[in-house]
Amino acid sequence: MKLRALLLLAALAPAVLAQDLPDLGDVSSADLPPHMERRIGEAIMRDIRLRERSYIDDVEVEDYLNTLGTRLSAATPESGRHFQFFAIRDATLNAFALPGGYIGVHSGLILAAQSESELAGVLAHEIAHVTQKHLARLVGKQNQAQVASWLAMAVAILAARSSPDAAQAAAVAGTAAGVQTVLNYSREFEREADRIGIQTLERAGFDVRGMGSFFERMQKYGRLYENNAPGYLRTHPLTTERISDMENRILQAHYRQVADTLEFQLVRAKLRATQGSPQDAIVEFEAQLRERKYLSEASARYGHAVALFLAKQYPAAEREIGELRRLKAVSPMIESIAAHVMMGRGDQAGALALYRDARARHSRNKALLYGQIDALVAAGQPQEALKTATDELQLTPSDATLHGLQAKSYAALGKRLHQHRAQAELYALRGQLVPAIQQLELAQQAGDGDFFEHSQVDARLRELRARQAEEMKQKPPF
Repeated sequence: MKLRALLLLAALAPAVLAQDLPDLGDVSSADLPPHMERRIGEAIMRDIRLRERSYIDDVEVEDYLNTLGTRLSAATPESGRHFQFFAIRDATLNAFALPGGYIGVHSGLILAAQSESELAGVLAHEIAHVTQKHLARLVGKQNQAQVASWLAMAVAILAARSSPDAAQAAAVAGTAAGVQTVLNYSREFEREADRIGIQTLERAGFDVRGMGSFFERMQKYGRLYENNAPGYLRTHPLTTERISDMENRILQAHYRQVADTLEFQLVRAKLRATQGSPQDAIVEFEAQLRERKYLSEASARYGHAVALFLAKQYPAAEREIGELRRLKAVSPMIESIAAHVMMGRGDQAGALALYRDARARHSRNKALLYGQIDALVAAGQPQEALKTATDELQLTPSDATLHGLQAKSYAALGKRLHQHRAQAELYALRGQLVPAIQQLELAQQAGDGDFFEHSQVDARLRELRARQAEEMKQKPPF
């Protein structure tokens, strides 16, 4: 993206984002209502998924964060609140809460955590900001135009950060102050999030010392690099008083030594294996294994296997998977990479057998499910792929990826009407109404399908057009 285009984005973003915002009216006298907060969060997340190149679209990483986050949120006073966690590929130590319970975590933060309890401590702190309505109160002080402007600045900063051109980043650097004004939490909010976060961490069965040790390490890092402090410290001011208060609360909690889960170590290894070139990752993991400098041999061998797979060194990757079997390491993530390696070297039958066996033991694992459907299509078994996808959609109809795999299966079967209809549902679930409508129009023109199926397409098309018209009405005249 050229500098001129970026400046245009910054200028136009308020109008673009305002299309997705509900009519907030004057909300300066009250907290942001939960349903409004959710819609704002959804609008931001749609933009992140579609345009933010550092968004980590990896089902295993996201599933891990959501499993950890669900365990924590279930231990909060407001356990019925919905949260969704996602990862951003960024080396800085940061995490942030968006309106509506969306919580982003930088890969640098996950890699810097020295234990799962440390990572859980940061997430518990962010969850507390949401459950105590800190962000809703901050945003609620703004009027409709200010909220749209704030969202626009956030998009511009994301676009600049994703660009390798430093000049582009400088072009919108001035907007950061405006975003920070909204995101900076007060001292009272921070102390409340610390208190609730420690309680949540303890109730969820984690080591509460993890929260204190991580924040203390970040404070020391900030002192060493005053002009380049972690982003988390800039939006979550960390004072000596806060650290002391945290330590006092931790001393009052029950001591508990908690072992890390294998998934925590595997996710960290996967992030390392995918953050640069596969060859660099291979060298790094080989050095760890040769010198025995690792916290977990299983995770080092898994990361090595992932890097070898990405480098298409399939025999070497299979040898590492054999070592994982020898170590008796059990995880759906290991089964998934093993199946990918088999597919890579052309053993489709072996991969399908592995997927079936693994899914019998890990039936709700999404990565294994998606991989099995993909493998079935590749193996020339689209009918079984379609049945698997359709059966799962009965349980999770809002799974956009499953709709995409269903469309792929229909395409392999030559069923064009159903292919375009399934693809339309994928787009609709991601908030992309224009391409969703276009897919349904293609379904109307398909030469297959009976009267009943065409009627369903027509009805869904009317529904999406009405939704599009309603959204256009909410669009401001600028």
